[in-house]
Amino acid sequence: MKKTLVSLLGILCVLVTYGQSELVPKTPFTKDYLPVWITAKDHCLDIAKTMPETLYSYRPTPISKTFAEQMVHIGYTVPLLTKRYVQGMEVKPQVPDASKMNKTEIIDLLEAGFAYTTEVIKTIEQEQLDETCVMYHSGNTVTRAFALFYVQDHITNHRAKANLYLRMNGIDPPEYTW
Repeated sequence: MKKTLVSLLGILCVLVTYGQSELVPKTPFTKDYLPVWITAKDHCLDIAKTMPETLYSYRPTPISKTFAEQMVHIGYTVPLLTKRYVQGMEVKPQVPDASKMNKTEIIDLLEAGFAYTTEVIKTIEQEQLDETCVMYHSGNTVTRAFALFYVQDHITNHRAKANLYLRMNGIDPPEYTW
């Protein structure tokens, strides 16, 4: 009896721990949006992992960002834009120096940025998604839910450039799947 009780408590602890790490988004929108976000995140990480570290300093033109700068830009702006537009927080940019980071550190930055926004997607309430914000660059007023699309579009822009850097170096980029 005591052994069964201990086993049941162990199973319960595992289920509670697993359940907490796998939060289900709270709104119909975020339930629909989360798989799209995860696909974008995974594809971006695949691109970062595909480029050899020796080519992280590659830049196609003198005015272009390096591959590392593209990835760092994504990694640091994902939480910045989420905080600013989705959560309505006042944040000031603090751009990491990509030239002082190695591939592992850049991938860690990407993963941390994506994890932050993923957690916001899972926990944000409908009332906050319905609030509006003004996009600094365009002056457009949008809902905070719509601002999630802006965060993703920004990733897509820089990820596409990084994808091209792979091709310019004779590397087949990871296939985009959805």
